Amino acid sequence: MARFQQNNLGSVVLDHQPTTGAGNFKLWSTCRRKIINTIKCGGGGFRHRPTAQSPAPEKPNSRSDVPQKKKSEKLSELLRMSELLEQEEEEVNKKVEMLEELKRVVKRLQYDDVLGGAKEVRRLAKEDSGARCTLALLGAIPPLVAVLDSGDVDSQIAGLYALLNLGIGNDTNKAAIVKAGAVHKMLDLIKCDQDDGEPNHDVCAGVIANFLGLSALDSNKPIIGSSGAIKFLVKFLVKMFKNSVNGEVNSQVIQDCLRALYNLSLLASNVPPMIEIDEFVRFLLATLGDMEVSDRILSILSNVVSTPEGRKAVSGVRDSFQILVDVLSWSDSPNCQEQATYILMVMAHKSYRDRVIMIESGVTSSLLELTLLGSTLAQKRASRLLEILSVDKGKQVSETFVGSTGANVSAPQCRSVDSRSLRSTDPAKDSEDDRIMSDESKAVKHLVQQSLHSNMRRIAKRANLPQDFVPSEHFRSLTSMSTSKSLPF
Repeated sequence: MARFQQNNLGSVVLDHQPTTGAGNFKLWSTCRRKIINTIKCGGGGFRHRPTAQSPAPEKPNSRSDVPQKKKSEKLSELLRMSELLEQEEEEVNKKVEMLEELKRVVKRLQYDDVLGGAKEVRRLAKEDSGARCTLALLGAIPPLVAVLDSGDVDSQIAGLYALLNLGIGNDTNKAAIVKAGAVHKMLDLIKCDQDDGEPNHDVCAGVIANFLGLSALDSNKPIIGSSGAIKFLVKFLVKMFKNSVNGEVNSQVIQDCLRALYNLSLLASNVPPMIEIDEFVRFLLATLGDMEVSDRILSILSNVVSTPEGRKAVSGVRDSFQILVDVLSWSDSPNCQEQATYILMVMAHKSYRDRVIMIESGVTSSLLELTLLGSTLAQKRASRLLEILSVDKGKQVSETFVGSTGANVSAPQCRSVDSRSLRSTDPAKDSEDDRIMSDESKAVKHLVQQSLHSNMRRIAKRANLPQDFVPSEHFRSLTSMSTSKSLPF
């Protein structure tokens, strides 16, 4: 009689004594590991080997293979489940460890070491969005705001950048930081440094970075705008550009300052405090020659001209329209061209005086060039602006004609008068009117030809054609027959 073969799997299960409470999880973990080891070592025990006392086992038939396959599939599924459970267990352990670390950091920030705690918050919240939420829930924001009142510059800088990282991509934290009074404390921090002398550059950079992040939330814009932060941002920006003449410039701080002003200018109520600052609009227009900041400055001006006070301030600057027209010519950036065209379009739509100044500044040729070579948006805006200006040109021509014949024009009559009968009554007057109309037509035709030739020279220059490029005779014949009706607007 063959010996009784025991199954290793069964022995593993039977050897354990029943446990209760917290030991169940450890029991299952131990059983799971032994089950895995048993499966890897050969499944359900060793096979019976034939001996002299026992006959050789019979070959299994095809029917006995089916339950064996089902058993192997169940064991494979059990192995996969065990691996998933191990992964979940590792993730839970990591989360528990992270939570304990965050608790220690907040406790350190509140009681033991403020500077060290602020640095740890800055490090943990830099790239982990989950840590930002957890730290805020654990109460890290109020002590960080209170750090700004300390007299230690290092602690202030660490607190500023810790608050900055907590607000990255988290609107709830941004609102909580402003609600805790951080904006006014930051401004008080700058004022204290100014009273003691030159403000600390690192502190100012941290404050500007926080204003940039906090102003991205719409509910924070009116609070920051009414706190006096706009005045600080403008004055610091002007100061940084003055220092750039001597080579002392931090481009990142300048970009942060411009972006913060742009965020604040999105709210119409924040525009009047900006333009009330002396030389702010003039400074923006004068700085348009710097290619690194032209895009940001045009974005701010686009928001400024959306208000009546802003349009009045821009039109009040000498040569403002000439500067904006020059941007259309020298700037190869599609974004700059689109924004400059938008500013001119808004100004022209709202004021007849501004339209006249634009025409005198030579905006027509630049707009015609944009309709051919600009981006899709720039072409649409340029065409729209040309339509607005062309209406004014037509009015000017009609007013000139009416003014020259004003003595012969009377009020509307009770009945209509046929033009043919009017011609037949006074041939001398008819010839005079024809002469005036022909002069006007010649003048308009001459202007159109000049504009087309100027645009062809610009296009040839941009296409790197030879400087002695001359339009073909076919083109000359087309331009000689062109009128104002042939323009694409």
